[in-house]
Amino acid sequence: MKIGIVVFPGSNCEQDCLDAVTQAMGAQGAYLWHDETDLCGVDAVLLPGGFSYGDYLRSGALARFSPVLRSVRAFAEKGGPVLGICNGFQILCECGLLPGALVKNRSLRFQCQDVAVEVCRADTPFTNAYSAGQVLRLPIAHAEGNYYAPPETIQALEANGQVIFRYQQDVNGSVGNIAGICNEKRNVVGLMPHPERNLSAQPPLWNGDGAGAFESLKRFLLKSSLASL
Repeated sequence: MKIGIVVFPGSNCEQDCLDAVTQAMGAQGAYLWHDETDLCGVDAVLLPGGFSYGDYLRSGALARFSPVLRSVRAFAEKGGPVLGICNGFQILCECGLLPGALVKNRSLRFQCQDVAVEVCRADTPFTNAYSAGQVLRLPIAHAEGNYYAPPETIQALEANGQVIFRYQQDVNGSVGNIAGICNEKRNVVGLMPHPERNLSAQPPLWNGDGAGAFESLKRFLLKSSLASL
């Protein structure tokens, strides 16, 4: 298994994602630079957190025009698994691979804290190792994590089971306490909390709840490869 990790100027979580790929999945990780178009035959793509292009204009607004995003879009449209974490989620919304937008936190402050996040769906490439209703402890670190979409979009997301993660309480003002969503095909997932920062149990700080996202991807890719034989 080979997992691509897109790196933009201003990304700062690519090493965390690489550690998750190698430690939690036992897979090969490959950095994909923002101005490249060749995904190098990867089996999945991760868009890490950070401040792509300095978050000028708004978070993810400039990254959507990167050459690599054209290839990521084509990969996703063919059913390839794509995960956007924090700034990666913002980029997925900006480029139209996911609906809605991430706007400034209701507090108007950068928030860095642990939060309780419920897994709403366990039927995506990034959640199948969890159980629906399971509550995870994951860190957040964002200033623009307040998920917003028009009422009709929210209604469609809820009806289609596209809300994948939900905060257990109002953290940043997100509509419906939405922490993460997927596309209609369920192969593209975005979330604001950072699973790659909680991979192993290291009490009292960490409990390893984030490892399931990468174990899920490993299971999905193994199952997909067996199905293609």
